Amino acid sequence: MNFIQNSNNPEAFLSEDELLDELYAQMLKVVRHKLWHKHDAGDVVQEAWVRILEKQSTLREKDKLIPWAKAIAANLASNANRARRHERIDDLPESEYASSRRDTDPESMAELTELLGLMDPVTRTLLLYKFYYGLKDAEIATALELPVGTVKARIHRSKAKIKVQFE
Repeated sequence: MNFIQNSNNPEAFLSEDELLDELYAQMLKVVRHKLWHKHDAGDVVQEAWVRILEKQSTLREKDKLIPWAKAIAANLASNANRARRHERIDDLPESEYASSRRDTDPESMAELTELLGLMDPVTRTLLLYKFYYGLKDAEIATALELPVGTVKARIHRSKAKIKVQFE
């Protein structure tokens, strides 16, 4: 790797092999902490190495190598979690998915339906898009012509309100 070490940085006193070992250990720690499926950690770290090698020219401060690498690894772990979430739903046969949704306690569903009915139409639509249809916040924002931040804030506040009322 062509990373120049700065003498003000403790990493500068590590040999290149020691630096790479430390970098690998740090990335693995971050990835294992973030991943839902821990056995994917090696693959995510390997993908992070590839990304680091491809993007090494974008690292502005060479003494920030380890934090930069950890951020890349964390982002890739989040991406892997997101991919797994979609994979789980897509892997279920349609009949199984439908039956798993029907297995919810009918009394709880009636209460939840009543709570949704009490909400304003925009908030109800946001929650249905997010949790029933599984749309992403950006997709909801586009559909309702709202800023993404507004969508996220309304969903968060609505979830908290429902939780309090539901309990």
